[in-house]
Amino acid sequence: MAADERPLSEVQFLTVAEVASVMRVSKMTVYRLVHSGHLPAIRVGRSFRVPENAVHEYLRDSYVGVETA
Repeated sequence: MAADERPLSEVQFLTVAEVASVMRVSKMTVYRLVHSGHLPAIRVGRSFRVPENAVHEYLRDSYVGVETA
């Protein structure tokens, strides 16, 4: 286990609807991100659960800042 990984018992998982709410996008957009591999998820029955920290990492990595010249 890497230094920044937490035990699974401490990982908070979000539903697709919760991820969509946090990211302010549609559920379909979340499904596309999961299926494309951009957002890691686990499958529980017929639904997906996304680790909360993965959502925050995705948003942080996708941030487009304005550079000053």
